[in-house]
Amino acid sequence: MRFKLLAALALGLGLSVAFAQTRTLIIAQGTDPTSLDAPLATDSPSATVASHVVETLFYYTPDGKIVPQLVERYSFSPDRKVLTLTLRKGIKFHDGTELNAEAVKFNLERLVSQELASSFAFLLRGRVSAIETPDPLTVRLRMPEPFAPVLAHLTHSSTAIQSPAAIRRLGAGYRDNPVGTGPYKFDRWQKGQFVELVRNDDYWGKKPAIERLRFLAVPEATTRMALVETGQAHVAVRVPPQDVQRLSARPEINVVTTPSVRTIFLYFNQTKKPFDDVRVRKAINHAINKEEIVRFVLGGFGRASDAPISPGIFGYTKIGSYEYNPNLARELLAQAGYNAQNPLRFTLSSPNGRYLQDIRVAEAIQSQLRAVGVQAQIQTLEWGAYLAASNQPRERNEFQVAMLGWGTVTGDADYGLFGLFHTSQQAPNGFNRGFYSNPRLDRILEQARVATNPQARQQLYRSAMQIIYNDAPWVFLHAEQQVTAIRREVQGFIVHPTERLIATEASFRTSAER
Repeated sequence: MRFKLLAALALGLGLSVAFAQTRTLIIAQGTDPTSLDAPLATDSPSATVASHVVETLFYYTPDGKIVPQLVERYSFSPDRKVLTLTLRKGIKFHDGTELNAEAVKFNLERLVSQELASSFAFLLRGRVSAIETPDPLTVRLRMPEPFAPVLAHLTHSSTAIQSPAAIRRLGAGYRDNPVGTGPYKFDRWQKGQFVELVRNDDYWGKKPAIERLRFLAVPEATTRMALVETGQAHVAVRVPPQDVQRLSARPEINVVTTPSVRTIFLYFNQTKKPFDDVRVRKAINHAINKEEIVRFVLGGFGRASDAPISPGIFGYTKIGSYEYNPNLARELLAQAGYNAQNPLRFTLSSPNGRYLQDIRVAEAIQSQLRAVGVQAQIQTLEWGAYLAASNQPRERNEFQVAMLGWGTVTGDADYGLFGLFHTSQQAPNGFNRGFYSNPRLDRILEQARVATNPQARQQLYRSAMQIIYNDAPWVFLHAEQQVTAIRREVQGFIVHPTERLIATEASFRTSAER
């Protein structure tokens, strides 16, 4: 019966019922991409696929270094208000057009344009005042003030340089047909099932060994594990804790644990009563036992968060965590007018399949809240619909309390704090989806962007995170560890701390090498 079910699933995903073809690497993700147009791809599964097709000017390595990618060299002016980039020679987009300075200018100006309305515009908007192209290989970014995280931001997938000709030709359809300079070319996208890429044999750098990549969308963890166990997928993300020991015992599978820069959190929609009351927000913080969730729901594959960003990111400081204290939670709720006769009721929105054990975490929170008299009803949606609903403007936003995760994928606190807590970044302009606002915090985050002394920036971020802690717009839940099942015939596959799954260095072992 199990084989029949998997066979039916395999046919639906466009797989052969026979085990995976050796020339195609098959990767089972939890969700389908939402867009393959880089500035509009707001989640890691989308960025994972897109980053094989399009490339950025700089690259953030798995060990935390920023290195040139499409750029050959770069320099800052003495006052650090001008960044000059020299592009590599002879690179072409997959449609045959040339990568040149005008293409870079086109993409960076498009990212910050009002017309595109990218939520990532904050990476450069207002910080880069002019982009000059004195010759075909030189790009000059002029900034009104020094902009400390500019190189880190140019590693972000939304700043990828895509073919201007293809974007102009395809219009809105470009998001389904990306054209970049990367080691793989887009081939096809069967929505809700898989995306397939084919090797770019004219790639300017080291050519990949594997001819084709297929990214499957498989929300159910049990199905992802079954696919990798039967060889119908080579890689499966987010191994459930209860499956780790069983999969590790299988000689044909490696279970790999990798740190992540992602923090999982609950946010409160502060335009909705009673979440405009800090006593209610703090009560919920005190009612949730994060250590218990990490231990029993995540099987230890995580770390209870003590700040809105994770260790290892520039600007991180341990701020602290609200003590698990159900009695104090009840007391704060009573002060806000809630008790056994008038219990607090709300809808807790949660993704399903996007993060490790996400719906199980939501259920644990629901149970812990019930212990202090709070009745939370869990609601989940398909991932794309979930993101769209959470990104509605305040007058149409129906979410009350919701779970999301944020990976600070540039390695700099500006990306992890400005985009999520600054007033200017409230949805749908940015990722501040709880509509939090504190003018003092805004000023500190703005100062940290232009400070040139790293120690001064560290201190500013410490102050910023202390304000966030005091205001409690979030429940900082936990930082994930990535647990990935990879079949042993695959070598060189990279699970990046930013959650990108990178197959460009991967290859299949021969039977003799296994």
